[in-house]
Amino acid sequence: MRVATPTKRNAKSARPAATQIAKAAKAAKAAKAAKAAKEAKEAKAAKEAKAAKAAKAAKAAKAAHRVLEEEVQAALRWLAEQRTDGDRENLTRIGIAARNALGVSMKNIQVLAKQLGRNHELAAALWETGCYEARMLTAYVDDPAHVTPTRMEDWCREFANWAICDTLCFVLFDRTPHGWAKVTQWSEQRDEFGKRAAFALLASLSFHDKRTGDQPFLEGLRLIERAAVDNRNFVKKGVNWALRAIGKRNAAVTVARRLSDSPAAAARWVGNGALKQLTSPPVLRQLAKSRV
Repeated sequence: MRVATPTKRNAKSARPAATQIAKAAKAAKAAKAAKAAKEAKEAKAAKEAKAAKAAKAAKAAKAAHRVLEEEVQAALRWLAEQRTDGDRENLTRIGIAARNALGVSMKNIQVLAKQLGRNHELAAALWETGCYEARMLTAYVDDPAHVTPTRMEDWCREFANWAICDTLCFVLFDRTPHGWAKVTQWSEQRDEFGKRAAFALLASLSFHDKRTGDQPFLEGLRLIERAAVDNRNFVKKGVNWALRAIGKRNAAVTVARRLSDSPAAAARWVGNGALKQLTSPPVLRQLAKSRV
């Protein structure tokens, strides 16, 4: 059998086709290399832009931190200028055990707060100073809308006296969306001021929360009755305050009478103190008026 061999004409026609294929491959390779170079250039530009943006943000953050630190130091200097020996002695006189206290009246703290206005970041920085008056200032400077449960928890763990506890609860925490949840949570606290915070906050909500219905307050009475047997001074005073505050809104006389008959001394103290106020003529008139 004879095998067909390519003719010279066929060989000549095959060479241009091979050349075209080679050129196409070379062009494809060049295009691929150009695309890779372009992508590398774009990636480098993006990386440089990202680095520049990060550097700009870091510079802005550093500048903001510097401004914040200057504001903190200015506030501390202002507070130091208002300190008096009399105000320092008053802290001891009214049972406020405060470390790092300057001795500045609440009136002057509120004057400075008005000058500073609301500033969430400044409040955090003031708290971090550890200065008693600076921490009191945070209650008026922080923005309730921006206060998180985590911040409330962190600060509550550092409550070291009744004044810090009550002021933060009465001025700031009860105006956040997290107040009622913290009442329940903190009522389980073992720490004396942490547990007091639950009832200081409950009392504060009783005064300021005009939109919530009766149910949370009724649940608050259950928490009060359970905690009334705690004989620690600042806990039982907080419980008594909460019972009296709720009573002015939701007549808690029944609970007060039950506590006044309790075999536990602390519960009797809470019940008798509340009962005395809740059955006083001014409170009875107020309750009668609210029912009209």
